[in-house]
Amino acid sequence: MPANLPDDLEPLPAVAAVLPLRIGPLVIDPPVLQAPMAGFTNYAFRQIVRSFGGVGLLATEMVSARGFLEIDARDEGFPDRLWGVKEELRPLAVQIWDNDPGALAAVGARLAHEFGVSVVDINFGCPVKAVTEHAKSGSYLLRDPARVGAIVARVAEACAPTPVTAKIRLGCTRDAITAIEVAEAVEGAGGAALTVHGRTAQDLYRGQADWDRIAEIKPHLKRIPLIGNGDLTTVAAVVDALRRYPVDGVMVGRAALGRPWLFQQIRAALLGQPAPLDPSLDEQRQLLVDHFRLICQRFGAARGSVLMRRYACCYAQGQPGARAFRAAVATVDSPQAFYDIAERHFPRDRSGQ
Repeated sequence: MPANLPDDLEPLPAVAAVLPLRIGPLVIDPPVLQAPMAGFTNYAFRQIVRSFGGVGLLATEMVSARGFLEIDARDEGFPDRLWGVKEELRPLAVQIWDNDPGALAAVGARLAHEFGVSVVDINFGCPVKAVTEHAKSGSYLLRDPARVGAIVARVAEACAPTPVTAKIRLGCTRDAITAIEVAEAVEGAGGAALTVHGRTAQDLYRGQADWDRIAEIKPHLKRIPLIGNGDLTTVAAVVDALRRYPVDGVMVGRAALGRPWLFQQIRAALLGQPAPLDPSLDEQRQLLVDHFRLICQRFGAARGSVLMRRYACCYAQGQPGARAFRAAVATVDSPQAFYDIAERHFPRDRSGQ
């Protein structure tokens, strides 16, 4: 599986006046954020992203406020999704979700004052049924902008002076686009920034993100920054979004799971510099091994080997042999099995021997 080359080998024209993003007192430079993604953006992934640099703000997986409180009541520590958060370098955002303002405020306050996180983000965008239909949370709440505002107000008050932000979608369905009303509610309630994914909950991840709809929100925000999200899969796509649309920053999600070095390439492009090449196969194999070892340090070899299946598959995105690699990784059950698969699919460069 030869390493992918970045989409732009020559320097792209620098985006005019790319300014740092301000979220309350926090300065995010470059104005490029890593999206919180359940099941993926854990401590191990974030450390690999940090090793390359180029991201202005990293984020955890979304944390259930109710789950946090239940674990805490049983004196069982903290949710796995908060692994490493207390000790991790800053800036760092933690995303929380629920529909209960009291639970969200209680957990937000703990994160702000005990964990010392940089940003508390509230999820109003998750479209999966377990969150929307069953828990009446995530993007389900977009049908009620006033309720969103009430939640943001309660959490912002509990977390002060730590900034509280919100991540939303355009609405629940294409016939019920509520993003402007929700944006106004978030700002009016004391939210410090708004991230908008350019799809509805009904869309899931189908079709294309509607950046024109995202742009329509900007005139309705008087004080807080607007961050755009959706389909930012290449360096050129990020540069184009910042050049064409009135957003203050961008958030990159799934594309970075298999290319954690993407943020480094984006930063170079925003400065008008040549994008660094993708890591060599040797370097990519070492990233896989480093990622795996961090997972096993936390969860043990047996559970870590199973958990690593989903993460490892991301590294093969868009590469020749990806299907065979995913099939092999899907059955891995021990460190040695994982190392053998990594060696086969990311062979060592022996040209210098």
